[in-house]
Amino acid sequence: MDALYTAAATANGREGRAVSSDGQLDLPLALPPALGGNGKGTNPEQLFAAGYAACFASAMASVAREMKVDTKDVSVTSEVSIGKDGDGFGLSVVMRVELPDSLTGEVGQRLVEATHAYCPYSKATRGNIDVELVIE
Repeated sequence: MDALYTAAATANGREGRAVSSDGQLDLPLALPPALGGNGKGTNPEQLFAAGYAACFASAMASVAREMKVDTKDVSVTSEVSIGKDGDGFGLSVVMRVELPDSLTGEVGQRLVEATHAYCPYSKATRGNIDVELVIE
């Protein structure tokens, strides 16, 4: 791969800070209450969900241009779950894609599947974690 951009961030654990090398991201980190924390900060699952949703939506716009369909009213929500997986922890993702009426049916299904094949986050997760696509 020929890198076009590299993001770098430093963190010191789930209860600390995450800071990007350019300072644009500087967030307190905290365990969510569901994992025994106080929830007074973001967490890696939220950051991953936000990145995946944004990337998937942008990838969909690229795929849609090729398919000659309009995605201006599309919304993508990424739900990232963490849970026990053997001796450690694992992740799973549900990608909820809200399509306008004009993209329901076969066209919308093809668009979402083509986006999942094209999106860099989807490529990175393929074969590593379960990703469920839900069209709403």
